[in-house]
Amino acid sequence: MKTESNPPVCSNRLQHEKANSLPPQSIENRAKFNIIRYSQVWEDADLLIEALNLHKTDTVLSIASAGDNAFALAAQSPAKVYAIDLSEAQIACCEMRRAMYRQLSHGEHLVFGGVIRGKMDRAEIFDKLEMPAFAKEYWLNNFGYIKHGFMALGKFEKYFATFRKKALPLVHSRRNVNELLSPKTEPDRRAFYNNVWNNRRWQIMFRIFFSRFMMGRLGRDKEFFKFVEGSVADKILTRTEHALTTLDPAQNPYLQFILNGEYTTALPYSLREESYDQIKANLDNIEFRKVSIETFASEFDGKIDAFNLSDIFEYMTQDAMDSLYETILQKAAPGARFAYWNMLAPRKCSDTLMKKYGVTTDASKNDAFLMKDKAFFYSKFYLDTI
Repeated sequence: MKTESNPPVCSNRLQHEKANSLPPQSIENRAKFNIIRYSQVWEDADLLIEALNLHKTDTVLSIASAGDNAFALAAQSPAKVYAIDLSEAQIACCEMRRAMYRQLSHGEHLVFGGVIRGKMDRAEIFDKLEMPAFAKEYWLNNFGYIKHGFMALGKFEKYFATFRKKALPLVHSRRNVNELLSPKTEPDRRAFYNNVWNNRRWQIMFRIFFSRFMMGRLGRDKEFFKFVEGSVADKILTRTEHALTTLDPAQNPYLQFILNGEYTTALPYSLREESYDQIKANLDNIEFRKVSIETFASEFDGKIDAFNLSDIFEYMTQDAMDSLYETILQKAAPGARFAYWNMLAPRKCSDTLMKKYGVTTDASKNDAFLMKDKAFFYSKFYLDTI
């Protein structure tokens, strides 16, 4: 595929000065936010929907990323979803997806986005899509993403493509990959993993490709690993074994996309045909904003019932998490729910804040959620409630 030019840095002087006024340890000042880091959301929306259990009167705050989970939450028909992100590129992805839901059929959405194969004049389709002026300008300045299917071309998606095309063939044939993804019972999945898949070359390749260095260089920003201790690859390998044996690869869209470069027998919630009309009916209930969560929470005049916090606490110290979490708690309605993941760095609500604000969490329930998490690279899932 062609290499696209990087999106332009936001030229708004006020926003630039505001970002530069943040503490130097803030992730805004340590990582780049002028590229499409994720063109899909690599978090299990089915788990998120079950955990947050939204009601029609709820106001929801969600990390936007590429929009998938914001759309999935909106499909539950809450009163409002605020989806926020630091990155103009990510907000442009969200607005593109909103336009696709409005104007494209389900099948057209998948082909235009590049998540299933099919012939389409994407340039012609793009010309007809209606979206905010900043988003239209963004995509015109980065049209290579559109031509080749932008939902497969974020930095993280390209990292998986490199794994699929360059690293995996050194270890396993396409026949083995197809066999791995075929329906089996759990005992048969475990036997295949132990006898065929989990050979020495697999373990060596995995530890190299998913090392801190390689992920920081090719996948995520190296600053996202600042507070991670121990072997990154070993932690992910353990969770990958769980996904290939305990969970069913034939029903796992995230695994299928990593190994095939498209969705085959399973789709994430936001891309399923049965979800499409419900998402489309609730598009006006989503508001995308380019803003930090600290700023949003401090300026929001109201109470929030449900929070999708993604894995944002990974990128800060425990003290910084406590400070941010307290800011969020002050905006929480009675009975509010907070969902967030740990990928590699252990972060959770402190005992002090739990006592002060009446926050509870059920460790056994959290573990049960994690065991069925199809986006398998996370090490912890938390559902905190007031």
